[in-house]
Amino acid sequence: MVLVFVDHNGGQFKKATFEVVTYGKKVADLLSCECAALVLGAVDNAGILGQYGANRVINVSNDNLTNFDSQTYTSAIAQVAEKIGAKVVIVGHNSTGKSIVGRLAAKMDAAVISGAKAVPTNDNGFVVEKNVFSGKGIASYLLDTDIKIISLMGNSIQPEVTGTDASPEAMELSINPPKVRVIERKTISGIVPLPEAEMVVSAGRGMGAPDKWGIIEELAEILGATTACSRPVADTGWRPHHEHVGQTGVAIRPNLYFAIGISGAIQHLAGVSSSKVIVVINKDPEAPFFKNADYGVVGDLFEVVPALNAALKDFKANNN
Repeated sequence: MVLVFVDHNGGQFKKATFEVVTYGKKVADLLSCECAALVLGAVDNAGILGQYGANRVINVSNDNLTNFDSQTYTSAIAQVAEKIGAKVVIVGHNSTGKSIVGRLAAKMDAAVISGAKAVPTNDNGFVVEKNVFSGKGIASYLLDTDIKIISLMGNSIQPEVTGTDASPEAMELSINPPKVRVIERKTISGIVPLPEAEMVVSAGRGMGAPDKWGIIEELAEILGATTACSRPVADTGWRPHHEHVGQTGVAIRPNLYFAIGISGAIQHLAGVSSSKVIVVINKDPEAPFFKNADYGVVGDLFEVVPALNAALKDFKANNN
């Protein structure tokens, strides 16, 4: 049995949820077993996970799971895995997944791979691939423990509808109260979270000042993209910290990444180099980012970006 822990936001599933269930289904097919999806807390439509390959949808409702706590969530996932005999546990490689995979591995005496990018192979043992060296290399890891844990990088696999709705089954667990008490919770709403975004428009210190960001936001709006920034921009308060991408911020792998006025320091590249297509706009032809670009424009961003925005608007107006 493959167990997939699915995350949700206030009872609503996100795109990453369907990615990880699709991945779990493919792993289950590889091992000739079933895939079970685990939902902790109340959700609006848990049965939809059956469409993406879950043979079983297990729902655990418990007052001690109302707010995320890595210890209580780890306990719940481990208990469910033991009850159903799961040999592979899969989570998303987001903030939630990152905070529980280590605990799960210790609790279940399991090997763990964080940030997997492809479906494992099982020809010569259970082998999982992930990016290494800031995305410049790919390493293959053999997991030879009885139980295996994988966290899946976002945008590594496209969600696939392969089945029909499943009937959620309730499961009772013994969950100790969390040791951390949540007093207040602040969330960002109305935007696609960076780890899930398929298109990202990011800018750096080349913008010169925070009040000049209008052209970046306009480009993102035209494309339906999420905005991001480099670390110096977030550190100086020009943009909110949740937009900071890079090794010390949010690691992303969108289908399209615009790097505007960003030199391309190694710390930034480490978090975005897995993007499928990278477009760099910079007036410095020696900017390191150009070495990683699929497309590059050498020019003043305050001339290039408005011209690009105008061209995209014209294209959309004539192709709707």
